[in-house]
Formats: sequence, C-alpha cells, structure tokens
Amino acid sequence: MNDLTQRQIDILRAVILEYNETGEAVGSEVLEKKYKLGVSPATIRNEMAELSKKGYLTKTHFSSGRIPSAKGYRFYIQNLMKKRELSTFDEVAYKNSIWDERNNRHRLMTHAAKALAQRTGLLSLVATNYGDVYYAGVANLLDKNEFLNLDVSKNLFTLLDETFFWESILKRFVTVEEDVMYILGEEDFHNPVFEPCASVFASFEGGDEIRGIVGVVGPKRMYYEVITPQVEHLSNLIEDIMRESTK
Repeated sequence: MNDLTQRQIDILRAVILEYNETGEAVGSEVLEKKYKLGVSPATIRNEMAELSKKGYLTKTHFSSGRIPSAKGYRFYIQNLMKKRELSTFDEVAYKNSIWDERNNRHRLMTHAAKALAQRTGLLSLVATNYGDVYYAGVANLLDKNEFLNLDVSKNLFTLLDETFFWESILKRFVTVEEDVMYILGEEDFHNPVFEPCASVFASFEGGDEIRGIVGVVGPKRMYYEVITPQVEHLSNLIEDIMRESTK
C-alpha cells in the first residue's frame, strides 16, 4: 500500500491511535507494550525512523518520540480509517437542533454551527457563497493543548473573520471530486503556524443557488472516524432542509 510495508502501516496506525489519545510524542517502548506489534522496541524504532524519512512521522523538539505528520494522517484517513456509523439518537438530535429554523437561512446556519460544536467538542464553522460565516465553539479549543500556544490561537481566531479563506475552500469543492475535504497542517492552510491544526468540511447546496460548507476546526489529533460522519450527516441535513423549504 503506497510506499509502506505492512509492518510500517501497523506501526503508523499505532502511533496515530496513541497520539490521538495522549497528545504526547510516542516512543517505541509504549508501542511494544500496548499494541502487540510482535517485534522488539529496537525494530519499532528502526521502522519509526523509516516512517520519518518517508514523511509520515515527525520528531518534536521536546521528546525522543515521534508524532504523526499531515502526510501520516492523510494516509490513515484514506486507507485505514473506519468511519463510525452515526446513531439514530445523534441523527435525531441534529435534526431537532435546526429543524425549527428551516425558514430562516441565517438562523439555520447559526444553529447548525452550534449543534456541531456541541456534539464534537471542537470549533465548528459554516460558510456560504453569499459571504456569510457562522462559527461556534471557540472556547472548546482552549481545552486542547495545541491552542494554548498563543500564536496558533491568535492566528486562527483572526482567520475566522477572513471570509475569503473559507470561500476558497468552498471553491475547491467545485474542482475536486470529494464528499469530504480534510485540511491538514501547514501545507493545506498555507501558513506554518497552523501545522498543529486540521479541519474537516463537507459541502451543501440549497434550492436558491446557495452553496456552502460546514465542518470543524481543531487539532490534527482529532478522531476523524467519529467527526467525519457527523460533518457528512449535517451537510446532507442542511441541504435537504434548504431544498425542501424552497419548494
């Protein structure tokens, strides 16, 4: 699969699972004890070094362990992730959160952002081709270590009001055949300060030529298998409600 051996894939998966859980750089001893990889810590260290050379892992300045890079997460999302099915309870909760606002576009988007922030524990955002941006859950990010860095938080909070950036993401949905877009780290955000950050977005279209995106912003170590189906479901729900209200 790609340029990785099966052993390297198993180690990469284990590093991502451990890093998502702890937020700490991952060492070979932890992987050997916890994930039953069937090889020695020395072999794991050698394979982690190879994964680093290939760009899937990176080394922090503060630890001898490794953390997943944006490339590593993208490989996980595209090849290893198993999306969790949204429960009926969650589906009903999302619909109840926004259904009463179906005849007022601005309130619909506002409540959609609030619902997504509440259920994911991340910052949520809705943006439309009319230049409107709605977001909720800013305080959620302050519970994440990545956003205790003042430079990261300040730049992100500034970006929330830069509508052209979110419009550019919406335009990308027109040119790529993707149901969900993952924006991972410096390369995708086009800013090195956002290396620890990630976003998950899905698009929607209404019946009155309105198009938009809905999704979350958070640390790269988010649980994509849980977040993705929620973003997909809410985007489909917004689209269905808007098209129904314009009939």
